Formats: sequence, C-alpha cells, structure tokens
Amino acid sequence: MSKKILIIDDDPNILDYLSALFTDNGYDTQVAPDAVKGLETARRFLPDLITLDIEMPGEWGPRFYRQMMQIKELKNTPVIVISGLSGNEHAIPKAIAAVKKPFDREELLRIVKEAIG
Repeated sequence: MSKKILIIDDDPNILDYLSALFTDNGYDTQVAPDAVKGLETARRFLPDLITLDIEMPGEWGPRFYRQMMQIKELKNTPVIVISGLSGNEHAIPKAIAAVKKPFDREELLRIVKEAIG
C-alpha cells in the first residue's frame, strides 16, 4: 500500500505539480486549496505526510498546524513547510523541513523519502 501525502497550498499550479511529482514517485496524494479544506481532508484521508504552505487566504499555515495538533490521529503526522516566505522555517517549529519556493524537486523527494519511505 502506498504512503499518503496531503498537499495544502492556495496555488493551483503548485497543487498540480506536487500531486504529479508525488504520484509519479509512487505516493497516493490528496490536495486542498486552503487550511479549512486541508483539515477536513486530513481527517478523512489520514495522510502519512503533509506539505503545507504558510500564506493562504483565510486560515494560514500555522493556525492549521495548531488545529491539526489537537487531533489525536494527526498530531504525529510529519509536516514539510513549502513557502515563498523567507524565514518560513520558524513558522512551524516542529516541521521536519522548510523548503523555499521555488524548490528543488530532487531535494523535496529526498526529504519525503527520508520521512516516510
């Protein structure tokens, strides 16, 4: 059974790109365009890993993360921050990695493989 990755980003191009990248590398993916949908999808999908944008309309990444930490089934899910903001590594202190847009796809895949196989 393939590992599951939830991609949360408000940029449809990033959602499409990451979904194709992870699917092509054997992962099962779901996407969410914002933090509210991300939380709904995470509860249903129970991903093995989440990629999270910081700046999104409405709820932003750190608020999503705080809400996620309150859910028993999700609180130990590794998170990779993918953001265009500088200093993004400080936004989610427990994130396993912070990758700045534009990102290197090989580096991102390496981080994912180290985290979940």
